[in-house]
Amino acid sequence: MTNQTSAQTAFERELVSLIPHLRAFGRSLTGNASHGDDLAQDALAKALASRASFQPGTNMKAWTFMILRNVFYSEKRRSWRSCALDPEVAERTLVSNSNPTAALELDEMRRALDMLPADQREALILIGAAGMSYEEVAEVTGAALGTIKSRVSRARDRLALIFAEGKIDEDEMPAHAAMAAIFQRIDDYRARAA
Repeated sequence: MTNQTSAQTAFERELVSLIPHLRAFGRSLTGNASHGDDLAQDALAKALASRASFQPGTNMKAWTFMILRNVFYSEKRRSWRSCALDPEVAERTLVSNSNPTAALELDEMRRALDMLPADQREALILIGAAGMSYEEVAEVTGAALGTIKSRVSRARDRLALIFAEGKIDEDEMPAHAAMAAIFQRIDDYRARAA
């Protein structure tokens, strides 16, 4: 048996021993046994697919729990856009927009974001629009945590300067498409990271 084969076997054996812990953690996050088990299964599949990124000798339980947690939060972020809307709840909670310029302001923000360097734009959109944590963005982009914080800070400063100068580039996209364009960027960033 080669060293690589024995390392792979040890990895798989340790991963299998963590299944009950992952299931329990998944159930505690979701509050549902079936959904928790599905979450644990997804995390196990991701751990197996990412076995090359695991550093032998480090805490595999922490590593797999981080994967499971990230899968859970990714699922939560996606689900808010895809869950069914109860018409009665919507009637009570939907508020009409009293700001007739909101679509124009959002489009102006989208165009200002397009003026940022690509790395700053990506970090700011993932933090600000996608609601990801700095740690998650660092993981998604492969950049250091401090680098992500710096990119977001520089992006905010640059946006403030762009708005202060009032020189925002024009484009052909209609103002009402700004939100969809920003969400498309989020999906593109996530797909590229996966």
